[in-house]
Order: sequence, then structure tokens, then C-alpha cells
Amino acid sequence: MGFLKQFFTTVFHEDVASDTVQCFEKLSESEMETHLGINRYGDFVLTDAVRPSYNLEVVPTTGFRHDTYRNESSRQDVPVVMASASREKLFDTFMQLLDPLGPTVDVVLETSHQYNASGHQDLCREHIDMPILQSILWDFEEMLVNDGCTGIAVLNPNTPQEVQFDEHKLLFVYGKKLTPYESVLIDAGLNCREEMKFVTEAEHVHSTNDEYINQFEELKMRLGIDGARYD
Repeated sequence: MGFLKQFFTTVFHEDVASDTVQCFEKLSESEMETHLGINRYGDFVLTDAVRPSYNLEVVPTTGFRHDTYRNESSRQDVPVVMASASREKLFDTFMQLLDPLGPTVDVVLETSHQYNASGHQDLCREHIDMPILQSILWDFEEMLVNDGCTGIAVLNPNTPQEVQFDEHKLLFVYGKKLTPYESVLIDAGLNCREEMKFVTEAEHVHSTNDEYINQFEELKMRLGIDGARYD
């Protein structure tokens, strides 16, 4: 029942079409309870952060694929690896993806807790030692895994490479020479499936609660983030 309780304080994001909200509103109480109570599809275990649409346009699965991100400011195409992992392996895989970034990194916390008031915000802490960062993140594992309004990106601007653990609890790696990161994903049991779809490519809903909002503020403090926006 944990996710069902969170659902009633769910935040519907800008990437969720209005007909998604209407679709969930049209469900009976029993239909909604049944759908939101499902936390497993085959071998894939969901976090509490996101649920797919009722008609399951995309069924969550494990794996990774390659894509390209267009950096408009530099007018360059950046290689991307996108990955989806089951809950029991998700956070550990994310933490292992951080190792190839190097000993000192920048961190960006992504939040949409106050979306209706102020929009999506990216909050930056520069130059943090990797062991310190990883120790702090382990302390907030539950919130980072289950809060559908929190994401985190860790980057080495000197490489440049970036690892992102987004609000949908998907994993992204940006940059060139991504072989070490692909090896981490393969070691975690994720197969390369270029045809796979992710939950972001269909209707879905996010969930959060007051406890996670408070923990997010504590994480900001632990990381020494003053609320400055990252550009």
C-alpha cells in the first residue's frame, strides 16, 4: 500500500500529457489500486518513483541502448548510453557507473518538487571528492531510488563525461569512450537491446511525498549546495 498512499500526493510533470491525467481520473478506485499496486513486470521490479500508463504502452524491462544527444550550444552530437535496471540492481549499478568518472567531480541535483510554483530546478555542487560523494549518496539511497521528483547527475567536465540517474530512475551516460560504462552495465546483467523502449517514451506518472521532500533538503545540505542554478 506504500505506493498507493504516495500516489495521492503525486506530481504530474510537464512530460505527462493531459490525457494521461484524464486517463487515471477515469479509472475506478479498484482499477487504480490494482494498477498502482503492481510493482513487478516479469523479472523487472519497479521503484516507487514512477508507474507506467494503465494500458502499458511500454512495459518496463532491463537493458541498455545507444542514442545521441544534440548539444545546441556547441552544435555537437554527444554519444549516449541509456539503461534501465530492476530495483534490486539499480542503485548499485548507478554507483559503479560513477567510478570511471575520476576522483573529483561536479554534482547536479535535479528537482521538480515545486514544479507548479517554480519549474524544474538543477542545483550544482562543484569539485567534490568521489569517495565523499558516494558515501553521502549511500545514506540517501531509499529517497534517490523511490522519489519521482529527484534526479542526480555526476560529471567530470575535464573529460567531459556525465552519469545521470534521472527522476524516472533510468541511467544515462553522456560522452565519448563509453566502453567502461558499458562494461559496468553488462556486468550488472543488462543486455544491449537497441530496439528497447523506456518508460519516458509513453505516458506515465511520478510520485513523491513530504518525507522525500525533507530528505532532499537534507541531501542538499550534506552536499553543500546553496541552491544556485546550474547552467
